[in-house]
Amino acid sequence: MEEGSADLSLATRTEGLATVVVAQGEIDLSTIPQLTEKLDDLIAQDQVDLIIDMAGVDFIDSTGLGALVGARKKALSKDGSVHLACVQAKVLKIFKITQLTEIFPVHESVADAVASASGHP
Repeated sequence: MEEGSADLSLATRTEGLATVVVAQGEIDLSTIPQLTEKLDDLIAQDQVDLIIDMAGVDFIDSTGLGALVGARKKALSKDGSVHLACVQAKVLKIFKITQLTEIFPVHESVADAVASASGHP
């Protein structure tokens, strides 16, 4: 299933017990409503082991970070998890500077994230 605006496209698929959300584009103030709605819908449907594939994300701002933290909190409240995969160096730098790598498991690949999510923290 794929949907999106010109600035952000989101697609979802199931891998193992996890739901992979493939994000492409920019995650910022203008695209947050779309991302938040997608993640909230998945969590509401009890798809709470989420992997965000960020290979196609070339920018994320503080509102994007906030949306991911919010989704993590909602997933954790349902005994789920949010993992990040394929984070580009320039985007990963933002997660490191804000110390969000301390709360989000970051993986080199979706396959690594799927393997780790099955025993989620």
